[in-house]
Amino acid sequence: MIGGGASICVQSMTKTKTSDVSATVKQIKSLEKAGCQLVRLAVEDMTSAQAIKQIKKETNIPLVADIHFHYQFAIEAMKNGIDKIRLNPGNIYKREQVAEIVKVAKKRKTPIRVGVNSGSVPKGNNSLVDAMVKCAQDYIKVLEGMDFYDIVISLKSSDVLENVEAYRKMARGCDYPFHLGLTATGPFDSGIIKSSLGIGILLAEGIGDTVRVSLTSDPVNEVYVAKEILQSLGLRRFKPELISCPTCGRSEVDLLKIVNTIEKKIAGMNFNCNGNRLPRIAVMGCFVNGPGEAKSSDLGVAFGKNLGLVFKKGKVIKRLPESLAVDFLIKEIEKYGR
Repeated sequence: MIGGGASICVQSMTKTKTSDVSATVKQIKSLEKAGCQLVRLAVEDMTSAQAIKQIKKETNIPLVADIHFHYQFAIEAMKNGIDKIRLNPGNIYKREQVAEIVKVAKKRKTPIRVGVNSGSVPKGNNSLVDAMVKCAQDYIKVLEGMDFYDIVISLKSSDVLENVEAYRKMARGCDYPFHLGLTATGPFDSGIIKSSLGIGILLAEGIGDTVRVSLTSDPVNEVYVAKEILQSLGLRRFKPELISCPTCGRSEVDLLKIVNTIEKKIAGMNFNCNGNRLPRIAVMGCFVNGPGEAKSSDLGVAFGKNLGLVFKKGKVIKRLPESLAVDFLIKEIEKYGR
């Protein structure tokens, strides 16, 4: 489910040739394992569209066909079982072609994402934001005129502020679900920062129903970043929250090593909290800020010189030598929710 009261959906896109069924299936399964809920596939030819039938047989996650220029590929993808299609109004815009797509989409109950891309929009005398919004609005009117309403909207730019303003403006004029993301965000690190800002601002304002973080990287990393954005805003919880101080000259321990150890241990744990939220865990490098931060968490540890104070629900439960404090904390984390 997308939109309404449904949880915000984590999305990604395969980076394989869709016609290469085995490679595409392998990547889809790795994305699903990472927590992805919706996967988009590039459909660049009929072979790719027809490959969807076999890909669907070998996977469980809903799939989206990414269609550009050739409306026939959308029809073929739907006939082969795709769950959703993305159309670019900048290159599939002839009314008779859209009508053919809608005819099949209605019959198969296949939703359509109106996926506006800044690079495909004729700007004219308008600002890019206005051009993107108008492009989406005009396309939606065409779909609605054909009595089609199973619509999702995206308006993607590589500029953070343009992207945010386009979604804000579109959101004021309709209540269709929004798929959030930026396009062509650049190298890995800057891509994470741009996506976190562009997506995070909108989510904090209550805009957005699905999220795709576009990175020049393994798509599994896109899923991890999307999940971190959602968890940081308190919109979804995927794992225990681990907070740690940045350290300073007062720290007497190798906190980076300690945090990495705890993070790896948490990643391999299964939590059954019986409906309760996942724990918040604090790891602090000194006693100046440490006890206060650790006390506000479900579990935590604050280190002094050769000493670790382990907290649970704001109370010190153990004073241990530094070498034993981490193992003790990990055991307490493992017990959480049992």
